[in-house]
Amino acid sequence: VEGGAIFHKTEFRERRNHYAVYSVNEPIVGFDTDRDTFLGPQNGWDEGVVAHTATSGNSIASGWYPIGSHNLEVTLQPGESKEFVFVLAYVETAQDAKWESKGVINKAPAREILARFDTPAKVEREFADLKNYWDDLLDVYKVDSTSPELDRMVNIWNQYQCMVTYNLSRSASYFETGIGRGMGFRDSNQDLLGFVHMVPGRARERILDIAATQLPDGSAYHQYQPLTKRGNDAVGSGFNDDPLWLILGVAAYVKETGDLAILDEMVPFDNDPAQVAPLMGHLRRSFDFTMDNRGPHGLPLIGRADWNDCLNLNVFSTEPNESFQTAPNREGGVAESVFIAGMVAAIGPEYAELARLMGDEDEAARAEASVREVVEATERHGWDGKWFRRAYDYYGKPVGSASNEEGQIWIEPQGYCVMGGIGLEDGRAVQALDSVRERLNTPHGSVLLNPAYTEYRVELGEVSSYPPGYKENAGIFCHNNPWITIAETMVGRPEYAWEYYKQIAPAFREEISDVHRLEPYVYAQMIAGKDAIRHGEAKNSWLTGTASWNFVAVSQYLLGIRPGYDGLIVDPRIGAEVGEFTVRRSIRGAEYVIHYLNAGGGRNAVEGEGGFKSASLTVDGAAWEGNTVPYAPAGTTVTVEVRL
Repeated sequence: VEGGAIFHKTEFRERRNHYAVYSVNEPIVGFDTDRDTFLGPQNGWDEGVVAHTATSGNSIASGWYPIGSHNLEVTLQPGESKEFVFVLAYVETAQDAKWESKGVINKAPAREILARFDTPAKVEREFADLKNYWDDLLDVYKVDSTSPELDRMVNIWNQYQCMVTYNLSRSASYFETGIGRGMGFRDSNQDLLGFVHMVPGRARERILDIAATQLPDGSAYHQYQPLTKRGNDAVGSGFNDDPLWLILGVAAYVKETGDLAILDEMVPFDNDPAQVAPLMGHLRRSFDFTMDNRGPHGLPLIGRADWNDCLNLNVFSTEPNESFQTAPNREGGVAESVFIAGMVAAIGPEYAELARLMGDEDEAARAEASVREVVEATERHGWDGKWFRRAYDYYGKPVGSASNEEGQIWIEPQGYCVMGGIGLEDGRAVQALDSVRERLNTPHGSVLLNPAYTEYRVELGEVSSYPPGYKENAGIFCHNNPWITIAETMVGRPEYAWEYYKQIAPAFREEISDVHRLEPYVYAQMIAGKDAIRHGEAKNSWLTGTASWNFVAVSQYLLGIRPGYDGLIVDPRIGAEVGEFTVRRSIRGAEYVIHYLNAGGGRNAVEGEGGFKSASLTVDGAAWEGNTVPYAPAGTTVTVEVRL
């Protein structure tokens, strides 16, 4: 303890080179750093002896339960107030500068930090700088609409949550502490969709970090550690959806920035400098890994699992102490994923377009031909009659079929197959989404599957081990709900899309906080499904891919402002409840001011009411054909009017 600063060090004399400091900017009359001294014998936090007697023990903790407590004497006259500044800080020192003298830690860097905050005026300046920092980030995409809940989600909380997931992925949260999980290969590529517009330079760095953990055959470590940036298989590998997400992340970055040079960046495989290829070569191996690993129906093999980590069709685990994510796969199976086929349909064309932009027309044509093969296989073998099947199991039997006793329909392929355009022309897309509405949707969002599994099925894995209505076993997995929202906009049903968006958006759930029971401003990973005892109760907030996908759904498809390779696509498809809005979107140095008006006030297309009505555009006062507005020179402002 030094003045009003309490220092906390753990193993500092051994391996650590960091410590914590907790300080107040006024003289203290006492302190405590030992919890038991502060509370007193057998006392709870509500009856601490120091707080009740106002007399500190001046205790110095030595292991056990350290705390930090300052004791200040303050005299206030009637109407008088006084401000104190408390600072909690983390401090690192150079390894060769750990000590001021023998056994005394180097407090100089801590003193520098505390000096920045030693008066209320300095603190206010720091908060002002912080506010300006966030204003700069959040102002890249800003909406002013007739819905205050929509504005609050889009302008502040959804984008803020996207930045939090950029920083932490799934490596730490209130629910899973520490950094044991690392940064997910799949997770980080999807998170990128929600923050690339705010920090494109950091998105570029993240892409190169992720690509460097890819394996030479095009597959990927399922996670990598953020500090070392090296992949590991501590939570298993062999998730066959992983490689395609890299293509999606790179495509989003190129659309946002126009930076094709990133595709020429030399990137190692498995962080091995002896195995290096341009980033475009990494994307090719991602694509080819999927194409080279197809099963007897022509659909991509699932491997250990796909996006749904808990659909383990090759594991057959019967040991309660082994993880489904690391248990060995049974050899010889033919388990295929219709969901990954939907990814191929949606993401494969992005790879082809990137190849075309790089001048490789032959590669683009090859990729498009491969995508057509997978689409045709999905149409033949992925359709169950009213919806898309989920998979084929180890033995080649359908999963997610009316012929199954449980788990007859799953949400993931209904969203992603439609997002990939499968069924848009022959009506099957609408039929699949109608089945979602009938079988999966609830007032709290759409459940992942139906009916829920009521017993453990060794051939399906972890998904059947959860209680009905929770997590992957028919919980409302908020991450994939926006895929249905996007799909509904694509079939021309914006009213349904808007309804689904509101069902899980925290701002719209605030009125039912007694049911939701989680922060009313950030997305949850899961909401308990209709089979659960507490249907509608949310769990696991903050660190979830729900954040990025819902921002994509609302900003790019409902509000309809999304980057393309050649220009900004302006195609609003939102319910009539939001009859007017203005979006300000900064991209590539230019600003676009887009005003939308639903002049008729109609419901648009719902339940077959004549298809989606096209909007008319004017750009800088002139009528405009189509919905792609070319990118303008940096420093200019483009005004777009959209009238429905």
